[in-house]
Amino acid sequence: MRVIIQRVKGSSVRVNGEIVGQISRGLNLLVGIGNNDTESELDWMTRKCLELRLFPAEEGGDRWEKSVQEIQGELLVISQFTLYGDCRKGRRPSFSDSASPSIAKTLYDQFVAQLKDSGLKVETGIFGAMMQVTIDNDGPVTLLLER
Repeated sequence: MRVIIQRVKGSSVRVNGEIVGQISRGLNLLVGIGNNDTESELDWMTRKCLELRLFPAEEGGDRWEKSVQEIQGELLVISQFTLYGDCRKGRRPSFSDSASPSIAKTLYDQFVAQLKDSGLKVETGIFGAMMQVTIDNDGPVTLLLER
């Protein structure tokens, strides 16, 4: 499982021109599910996303001392199978390491449900849809989590 985690001032996702998910200050999570991923990765990834200290204790501060939970931030979760694109050979990425859509959707939905259990506002895109994501990256802070 791979998650690109981005600290944002705001983020939104559109499908067919309509906003289907939108957040203010918090985290934008681009989520890729690999073909070897199982439910065992979900707890660790959920905990990391919620507990990583990525926010300053005070506005304009430099030290990252607070998590998204501690600031009562918001989460926008976007399915992103292309995180498993392999570009080592040829000119076209291979996605053979991505989980099948049915397995990926099940694990993605479980991940989103676990995030929602935190009590934070959690918005999503539409799994498998063509989406336009707008990200107002704060910092910028962008990290890759992999399990």
